[in-house]
Amino acid sequence: MADDLLQEHSQVLAKGSPALEQAAIDALAQLIPLWKVQPDLKSIEREFKFTDYYETMAFVNALAWIAHTEDHHPDIFVTFNHCKVTYSTHTVKGLSRNDFICAAKLDALIK
Repeated sequence: MADDLLQEHSQVLAKGSPALEQAAIDALAQLIPLWKVQPDLKSIEREFKFTDYYETMAFVNALAWIAHTEDHHPDIFVTFNHCKVTYSTHTVKGLSRNDFICAAKLDALIK
């Protein structure tokens, strides 16, 4: 369940640690169905829509707090009422469980 991911925290991964394999990615992706696994299996992405700039920035600030506390930082594209978030784990050159943990925490903000 996605609730299980909410109870976890990102872990420091050594450079060169293996990225998740397809089966693990597929299983974790089911827990965060609003996120799209990119075809190269190296990142996940979700777009968030808001009614105005203030809501967008409030979300981005909450996202920044999650990134800070989890020590796992996404790529963020922000416009007036839109935010695209992309998670990947640079040290593994692909996806790690950390990406899915943080994605679930962002989803919980929007519920």
